[in-house]
Amino acid sequence: MAAWELQRSLAQRVADAELPGVLLLLEHPHVYTLGRRGKMADILAGPERLRELGIEVHATDRGGEVTYHGPGQLVGYPIVDIRPLGGPLAFVHGLEAAIVAMLAEFGITAERGAKPTGVWVGDAKIAAIGLKVSRGVSMHGFALNIAPDLSYFDHIVPCGMPGGKVTSMECEVCIADMAGVVPVLVRHLSKTFGWQPEWASLESIGAAGPSVLTPSGR
Repeated sequence: MAAWELQRSLAQRVADAELPGVLLLLEHPHVYTLGRRGKMADILAGPERLRELGIEVHATDRGGEVTYHGPGQLVGYPIVDIRPLGGPLAFVHGLEAAIVAMLAEFGITAERGAKPTGVWVGDAKIAAIGLKVSRGVSMHGFALNIAPDLSYFDHIVPCGMPGGKVTSMECEVCIADMAGVVPVLVRHLSKTFGWQPEWASLESIGAAGPSVLTPSGR
C-alpha cells in the first residue's frame, strides 16, 4: 500500500533525525487490514463478496488483528520517536486519553483502561489503535470512526472479538464533520504529548501525498 511505503520512508527519516516527527492525517478507501495477529478467517466475506463491496484486503506489520478503514473514518499515523514519551504502552495510553478528551468536547462519554486497547463508548469501540515500533519510532496508529459506513464491519471479526460492536461519532451525537473534529483532536494530542505542531504538506518535506502535521518540541 502507498500509505505503508510512505510511513516506512518517513520513519527512516525520523529515526535518522532528519525529521522531528510527522503525524499523517487521512482517510483511506475501503480496505480491511490484518495486523500481526490477524487471521484471514476473521474476514467473513469471500472473494466474490469482497469484489462486490469494492474492498481490498492487505496484511500489515502493525499490532492487533483485523479492522476496517474507509471514508468517514479519520486515520492518524504518528511517526514519532516515542522513547521520550515513555515507550509503547505509555504512548498507546496517551493516544487513548487524547481521543477520550476530544470526544468529551463533543458530548460523547468514552473510556479506556479496563477495556481492550482502543477507545470505547459503552461496549462499542469508536477508535482502534495498533502500532509498530522500530528504532524507537512508531508507525501506524489510530482509526477514529467519525461517520463511516459501519456496515463494512459486519463482514469481519473486528479486532479479533466475535460479536464485537462498533460505533461512530455520527451514531452517538450526529457529528459528521471531519473538518470540525480534526483541529480539536490535534489540540488534545498536542497537549497530551507536549507537541508544538506545525501544519505542512508532504511536498514541503520531500514526499508526495496528503497533508501532515509535524510535531515538534519534545
